[in-house]
Amino acid sequence: MEYLFNFNKIAYLKGKRPQGCILCLIRDGSQDVENLVVYQTERFMVSLNLYPYNPGHLLVFPKRHIVDIRQYTEGERAELDALVPACLDVLDAFGNPSAYNIGYNMGLSAGASIEHLHLHIIPRYPREIGIVELIGGSRVLVQDPKDTYAKLKELFNISAGGRN
Repeated sequence: MEYLFNFNKIAYLKGKRPQGCILCLIRDGSQDVENLVVYQTERFMVSLNLYPYNPGHLLVFPKRHIVDIRQYTEGERAELDALVPACLDVLDAFGNPSAYNIGYNMGLSAGASIEHLHLHIIPRYPREIGIVELIGGSRVLVQDPKDTYAKLKELFNISAGGRN
């Protein structure tokens, strides 16, 4: 059997976890977590996923700690309805994807590893599955998330007219 090595992942798996909700810590500006927020509104934050499926994989989460979409207020729903298309526009400018996966993993059994509601926006590209993924059953990330962060932060700032 062939193995693909990611030596940085062990630090994440065995590393000391910060106390509290990771997304709340990001919201509060804690130094205990990596902050990859590229944009925020009154009620929401938009962050890169630290372990993305593809470059530009965003997490959109309410600043208020909730765990179920039925807990959104009408104001949050309205703001999110405007924010998601804005995120898609920025991602189109960033990498011109041909499609998107957009959705929630609500609850641990559904795959949610963070108990703070968050929406995934994952850009998808034609022919993105390569031979390594097919043979190794793993994904090859083609761009460093820090490079993605810098470019998306710039694009959100341009899109928002410098409000970020």
